Amino acid sequence: MPGLPPRTATVSADPTLVNHLGHLQTETDSATDAGFRPPYQLTADQVATEYEVDPQVGLTDSQAQERLQRYGPNELEGGEGVSWVRVLLAQVVNAMVLVMIIAFAVSLAIRSWIEGGVIAGVIVLNVVVGFIQQYSAEQTMDSLRSLASPSADVVRNSHEKIVSSSELVPGDIVVLKTGDVVPADLRLFETMNFEVDESLLTGESIPVAKNASERYEHEVSVGDRLNMAYSSSTVTKGRAQGIVVATGMKTEIGAIAASLQGSGGTKVRKVRRNEEGKKLFHYYVSAYALTVTDTIGRFLGVNVGTPLQRRLSQLAVVLFAIAIVFAIVVAAANRFVNNRVVIIYAVSTGLCMIPASLIVVLTITFAVSTKRMAERHVIVRKLDSIEALGAVSDICSDKTGTLTQGRMVARVAWVPALGTWTLRDSFDPFDPTSGRMDFCKGIPPSANSGENDGGGGQPDPSCSEMTALLECASLCNIASVFQEHREADGEKHSAEKVWAARGDPTEIALQVLAHRFKRGKPTLLKQGYEQLAEYPFSSDLKRMAVIFRCPGADAEKAPCVALIKGAVERVLDACMQIQSSDGVRPIKAPDQDTIMQNVDQMAGSGLRVLALAGREWVGDAEGVDRAEVERDMTFYGLVGIYDPPRPESRLAVEDCRRAGIVVHMLTGDHPSTATAIAKEIGIIEDKDIAVMQKYTVVTASEFDKMSDEQIDAIAELPRVIGRCSPQTKVRMIEALHRRKKFAAMTGDGVNDSPSLSRADVGIGMGSGSDVAKNASDIVLTDDNFASIIAAIQEGRRSFDNIKSFALHLLAGNVGQAIVLLIGLAFKDQERLSVFPLSPVEVLWVVVITSGPPAMGLGMQGAASDVMRRPPHDARRGILTTELLIDMAVCGIILGAISLSSFVLVIWGFGGGDLGAGGCNDSRDGCEVVFRARAACFACVSWLCLLLAWEMVDLRRSLFWMHPETRTPLTQWMKDLSANQVLFWSVVLGFVATFPVIYIPVINDRVFLHAPISWEWGIVFIGSLVFVLCVEAWKFGKRVYFRRSAARPRAS
Repeated sequence: MPGLPPRTATVSADPTLVNHLGHLQTETDSATDAGFRPPYQLTADQVATEYEVDPQVGLTDSQAQERLQRYGPNELEGGEGVSWVRVLLAQVVNAMVLVMIIAFAVSLAIRSWIEGGVIAGVIVLNVVVGFIQQYSAEQTMDSLRSLASPSADVVRNSHEKIVSSSELVPGDIVVLKTGDVVPADLRLFETMNFEVDESLLTGESIPVAKNASERYEHEVSVGDRLNMAYSSSTVTKGRAQGIVVATGMKTEIGAIAASLQGSGGTKVRKVRRNEEGKKLFHYYVSAYALTVTDTIGRFLGVNVGTPLQRRLSQLAVVLFAIAIVFAIVVAAANRFVNNRVVIIYAVSTGLCMIPASLIVVLTITFAVSTKRMAERHVIVRKLDSIEALGAVSDICSDKTGTLTQGRMVARVAWVPALGTWTLRDSFDPFDPTSGRMDFCKGIPPSANSGENDGGGGQPDPSCSEMTALLECASLCNIASVFQEHREADGEKHSAEKVWAARGDPTEIALQVLAHRFKRGKPTLLKQGYEQLAEYPFSSDLKRMAVIFRCPGADAEKAPCVALIKGAVERVLDACMQIQSSDGVRPIKAPDQDTIMQNVDQMAGSGLRVLALAGREWVGDAEGVDRAEVERDMTFYGLVGIYDPPRPESRLAVEDCRRAGIVVHMLTGDHPSTATAIAKEIGIIEDKDIAVMQKYTVVTASEFDKMSDEQIDAIAELPRVIGRCSPQTKVRMIEALHRRKKFAAMTGDGVNDSPSLSRADVGIGMGSGSDVAKNASDIVLTDDNFASIIAAIQEGRRSFDNIKSFALHLLAGNVGQAIVLLIGLAFKDQERLSVFPLSPVEVLWVVVITSGPPAMGLGMQGAASDVMRRPPHDARRGILTTELLIDMAVCGIILGAISLSSFVLVIWGFGGGDLGAGGCNDSRDGCEVVFRARAACFACVSWLCLLLAWEMVDLRRSLFWMHPETRTPLTQWMKDLSANQVLFWSVVLGFVATFPVIYIPVINDRVFLHAPISWEWGIVFIGSLVFVLCVEAWKFGKRVYFRRSAARPRAS
């Protein structure tokens, strides 16, 4: 692309920046040095020519890709990203590894070289594997989080599309609206009531009104360039379009970032001052004490990460304390003798309580969930939401585009003076030539009926009454409908043309209606209509207004018209007259009754009803207060717009009912419209209306008038709230919280940010504003309600898996602790304990046997009943009463069976020979003890592996996971092999037991056990008993929970 100027925007000599940064940026524009003029000194047409782009068409995909390769992504340098150093340090500097490092140091201190070497190997293995797994997981999550980064609405190939801000290139055409974050430095070429907050750049807190027609002959400061919009500014009002002139570090904000690089933040607490501004000595002590506390907290992981990560880190600290207690118990049981073997065994007993892979497996589980959600069109912005999604009990959802398709068609138009036009047989929402318009006098027929009386013949569409409605629909509208060449078979320009559109679906439907009668906006603008002012749609006012100058020979004396469209009630509030068959006359009560009767008729058919009105405007249009414009209007008519529900919405709502989740529809539409759609997709059923006749469907005004006490007195909160405002959404969330519900809220507008922030899970829309997306926890890239259900299912799956692997690791720790602590009672002739497990065996079980299956459990698929049970209690987390009892029971079973194997070999078949002494470090004269230790080790290893399979479901039988299966005898084998990571982790864990028992030197010098033969019978029988005991425990749980569930119904 020849002729593109280099960086054209630098930090200017802005006094605000001097105050803010402490020094003055005086870098001269390189563009100016080269003889170029910066964009704010050029007209919009000159900038478009300079950047080789047609503002109406935008860049082609190939041009955008070529420029992206040339100029790089639109990103600031020096971002955090994923640092391998930080991930590596996290593997070394944490409580889990700290215990092993202490154990390693103790081993070296007492010259226990074998144990020390093994512990060092375990540390290296744990760090390396943990680093590889976590670094990969962090990269995955970082790449997926970037999908939810601020996006840009661009025009490419004549189409408006959403792209990541990082993909913007110089020459792109960007469309901005209220709530957007400006994605790059732009030279504006179209503005309408456009204001931006540039405080991040200039320090000025007041929004700046922009004007695309401004042009400057000389250099001016950043804050005074009214024809420019700068990256990271926030649009506070209006709309605009601009050409990208700088991206990444070439932007104004990039220049500031470059000047600040290397001055990173500090984690040292600031020293506070007293009222006189002095820093007292004890303030310094307090600040540095808190800094040390913060550092220790980060080191232990108790004040970083998600709430679940923090809770598990706190659990690890508690287990660390228990480990110290256990080590003291071991030493005390052996009279605190200064014996190398006793010391290393004490350390090993402490190690057995540390689930070394717990945090790593949690990170991997989060990464897997994040990736799965992305595949189902859900981008996770905050990891907390993965935990929270599984606990959602109520979903507050918008209707348009979420529960419905968002492909709207203006199906009915009612003009009081004439009658009703109804669209039939239309199959393309963008094509004004598709279908036919039937006319009937009187009130609108049902939108779905085929009636058409045609009485009196169809009136001339060019009559003044119809023209007024169509011109309002066309001009009070920022959408565009156009024809373009269809690309087919590699041909960029074929002879066939297709209809396309850009803009809001509601406005597209109105624009298509106007095009059907040859009154589209391009046609009217060619006739001479000129826009003078625009008052954009407001979610509070629920209407939009414009002022246009009508065509005339003398532009200065040509008449002007003010037009308004929006919610029927809000437009009627501004109307004083009606255009009837008798001409324009004051609107009366019977007229309003007729209008509302027609609204109810249309809304009852599921149509979204808008009212249109206007009046002649006299006087200046610049700087006029909105309230002055939106009054004394003449009512023109109604338009009913049909937005069909998504086919998957009804199934998703049914899934919610089965999962114990209540769906609430909060929409700006008329209550009748919302009710019709809610019934169609199953949000409202007949039994709901029977239970709460008065409050099933309410309007926002009715809901907002109620006090908190009155709302709390309602048996159930409304399923549908019509004409909903942002404040109504906030009150709904607060009402749900008072009922101890866990609520998710969808939103896409700027004003939705408060409700998204207050909801337990804020759900932003991919097509929504950047402000709403920044306030949300997850973002739906397809705006589809069914994607919310997919996210909840994934959240429940993650929660189940976290419970499973946490229980597997903790129950294994409990089992080993029982073996090691009770084993202290086995004394040799020197009155020293003979240990059932050697230190290296303990490390093997903790790291090798338990770690990989735990990772496999984190990747387990969703249970078949995951969406057929109520949400879990988010306040309790994973450490529920059930899990703690399971941990104790499974741990006791595992420990008892493993200890029994040691006892059986020693006393059942070995005559109780514990040796004369030294059986904890030498095989001489200790053959029975070494064989018993090998049997105990095999038992612990195998039972931990079997426990992993049993933990796939905490209640269902391992052999009866799918009761509905047609192959019950073999289904359990399919279930075991379904999760390949878990399957091979367990299988290889079984196989790995044999080499360490039979390979010479490794067995008797490292692991301190001997090869076994007939003892395998004890191991096999112990494994069978273990499975039977765990299955019996799960059976008892199923009986208990079935009876608990039936008890309320019986009463």
